[in-house]
Amino acid sequence: MRFRKLALILCLVATASAAKKKKPETTQTLALPKDPPSVAIGESSRLIFNVSPLSAAGLLSQQTRDALKAILRLNGGANIIHLRAFVAGSGDVRRVPQIVSEVLGKRMPLPSVSVIQAGALPLANAQVVIEAISESKTKATGAGISFLPVQDSLDQLAAKAGGAKVLQASCFVSELGKPETTLAAMAAKFPGAALNLVQMQRDASGDMTKCEGIVRGGDSGRLAFTGTEVAIGGEEDDIKRAFTGMYRDLRTAGVAPEGIISTHIYPISPAVGIVVKALLDIPGTMNLIPFEGLAAMDASLAVEAVAVAK
Repeated sequence: MRFRKLALILCLVATASAAKKKKPETTQTLALPKDPPSVAIGESSRLIFNVSPLSAAGLLSQQTRDALKAILRLNGGANIIHLRAFVAGSGDVRRVPQIVSEVLGKRMPLPSVSVIQAGALPLANAQVVIEAISESKTKATGAGISFLPVQDSLDQLAAKAGGAKVLQASCFVSELGKPETTLAAMAAKFPGAALNLVQMQRDASGDMTKCEGIVRGGDSGRLAFTGTEVAIGGEEDDIKRAFTGMYRDLRTAGVAPEGIISTHIYPISPAVGIVVKALLDIPGTMNLIPFEGLAAMDASLAVEAVAVAK
């Protein structure tokens, strides 16, 4: 009996000792993806341009991931400086920057990101197309780039480019019509360029075309690309606040707003565009292109800019 009691006591002591040594379990939490920067900077003589291929597979999240992976294949894994995503359909455009962070965050410094809601893309069930500006590690051309202002037709854009090498051409239309014909015409005029075709708004009135391009040539140096800054509300103060925020982001990145060479403004209505033209004196070329929507439900416009970074 005494041996049984002794064995029981030893067992209880061992159990208590093990309980003291056992570390409490900790709950692991996944780190939230970082937000893309408001401004990203790249060397103009090394910049290369790509447009993601369209896909009808899956919903917006999958298509965005597939588009980013396709861009990394196209650019040879170069660091991406800026992304401009056009989202069609019912997907949540606010997810795009998060997905960019998830896919690229462990590979490279995050790019600045602009997101715009478009009317449609030239492939049924395609929900996103992404334009990418990357900084090549090996291809230093010695020449900078220039941003051609928006023209009202493909022919006008070709005339504006003259003999310069067009690196990227984007056309925004009120009606897609036969997109394969338009894309073929773009490829014929700008061989080797990254091409993009997007319907601006689902129910746009009139026949509108806005084409823009980026060409090789111009002063070389560092360029700063901002993400889209959104104006919440359509009053003058709301619009001013969006531009003030963009200028503040540039200054925080060490870039003077006076060095802006190209600005894109995406209003959701013609009335907002009229207010902008009357209200602001913007340096460089101003490209005013109406679109279906933005990343905030009550936003009236979004703005992004490219500036010279010393």
